[in-house]
Amino acid sequence: MHLICSIYRSSKKDEMYLYVDKRKGLDAVPKALSEQFGTPIHVLDMLLRPERTLARVDMAKVRQALQTQGWFLQLPPPPDEDLYLAEGHNSAR
Repeated sequence: MHLICSIYRSSKKDEMYLYVDKRKGLDAVPKALSEQFGTPIHVLDMLLRPERTLARVDMAKVRQALQTQGWFLQLPPPPDEDLYLAEGHNSAR
């Protein structure tokens, strides 16, 4: 079965994205998550085919989440430790 999802980026956190089943929209997203996410900014709609790959998340996990709860949250990647240290932060090592 093919799913069509809408992808939104967070207005509060860089590189945080919310995938929702396009048929259900944002109604399935819990209120607490919506408050933390901020105003959703629509990025695109996408057909999620099983054979398709995504850059930072596992397609199977996205599809599973959309089918069971109607949404999937993609968190920002962890900070680059080398860049973090280059900016003058102390290492906790």
